[in-house]
Amino acid sequence: MSSSVLPADFLRAIAEGFPPDFLTREPGELQEFGRDWTRVYTPAPSAVALPRSTDEVARLLALCHQHHVAVVPSGGRTGLAGGAVAAKGEVVLSLQRMARMGPVDLLGNTVRVQAGAVTEAVHHHCAGHGLTWPVDFASKGSSTVGGNIATNAGGVKVIKYGLTRQWVLGLQVVTAQGQVLELNGALEKNNTGTDLRQLFIGSEGTLGVITEATLKLTQLPGKLDVFLFAVPDVAAVLRLFRDARQQTAFGISAYEFFTDKCLARLQRHRKLRSPFDASSGCYVLLEAEPRDAAAVEAWLGSLFERGLVTDGTQAQGASQAAELWALREGISESLSATGMPHKNDISLPVAGLEGFCAELESVFAARYPGWEICLFGHIGDGNLHVNIMKPDDMEKAEFLARTKQADPTMFELVKKHGGSISAEHGIGLLKKDYLGYSRSPAELELLRALKRALDPQGILNPGKVIDA
Repeated sequence: MSSSVLPADFLRAIAEGFPPDFLTREPGELQEFGRDWTRVYTPAPSAVALPRSTDEVARLLALCHQHHVAVVPSGGRTGLAGGAVAAKGEVVLSLQRMARMGPVDLLGNTVRVQAGAVTEAVHHHCAGHGLTWPVDFASKGSSTVGGNIATNAGGVKVIKYGLTRQWVLGLQVVTAQGQVLELNGALEKNNTGTDLRQLFIGSEGTLGVITEATLKLTQLPGKLDVFLFAVPDVAAVLRLFRDARQQTAFGISAYEFFTDKCLARLQRHRKLRSPFDASSGCYVLLEAEPRDAAAVEAWLGSLFERGLVTDGTQAQGASQAAELWALREGISESLSATGMPHKNDISLPVAGLEGFCAELESVFAARYPGWEICLFGHIGDGNLHVNIMKPDDMEKAEFLARTKQADPTMFELVKKHGGSISAEHGIGLLKKDYLGYSRSPAELELLRALKRALDPQGILNPGKVIDA
């Protein structure tokens, strides 16, 4: 179904079988729930469903399957690939009312939560027990657990903890036909054939709707040192990373970088102050768990002697650490608030970053002469966020056309260096046409076969990731 007109029998069944506030067609809510952070596509859902339980999700999907009604699952809508966009009359299935969090299991170090639980709320829920779900990123205040799992979210701590899929023990999933699956429970070990829960992690709502999850927790880290360094360019960012990774005085929990152009946009939007008097080409935020305080001090002193940094500061306490982190975590929001960025989220093998970045400069010079390029990312796990800013005097349509023509050049370079066209944002609508740069024809056919098997009518997030 690609029309905003829903079948009368479907609407009658909703009215008779669900609470009066289950479905809304209020124009403002259709606009709000029909989009994500991409702001590229015009939202046009036919309705928004707001279930409170897995049972309501299951009965809704069974009706949608019966009446061939397309559904777009929706979490915090913080995605940047168009994966939560409803632009063709679909019903948005929002999990925001399903935010219950169960008690923390202190023996198993787990917690069971509904898919609509906000990431930061889960952090607070577990922190009182000295535990955390170590999935962390700038949008943690609005992203939800279900969305994190559906996109296999990354974030700022991947270098230490890995991706979301490493921290999900069990899933409750509703299939396109309305069948409820309980996958793996709270088991650490379950060697009974193919791990079905992994089919749904990272599938962007195209194979089933995640309604609950059993999350694996870990101990909150101890004392953390947070540093901000100024370096001249991306090559210097990589040299500093290589040096930091060889140290035994501390363990790295985050290694982030951003350019001077990112900082300028951030300061324009949020009026944050740089701790440095002089500007620099790039900045590195390092969060480390110290093992030997004296050795850390010696290493810091050597950085200047060896010319690895031009300036630096260390946070003195939690509030200063938060201020330094704000310089990194506020970038994505600030780019969108001060202009129109064309975003690319790419990853490379860490060992191949230096060669890739050297060639990337030539791509920018050829494809975007004189344009503003804002680079930032998680260097520690090989993830670069490439933001091409729309020139002020260029129309939106021309900008989108120019960037779409140029993307294949970058993706060819990514493929050449053994990388991925999407590190953590997913495929959604924005990257769908380019999936072949990272997946072989045989892989693509297997993905299509999975889609056909689990969603034969193609009602779940249709048009996203891959067509069956």
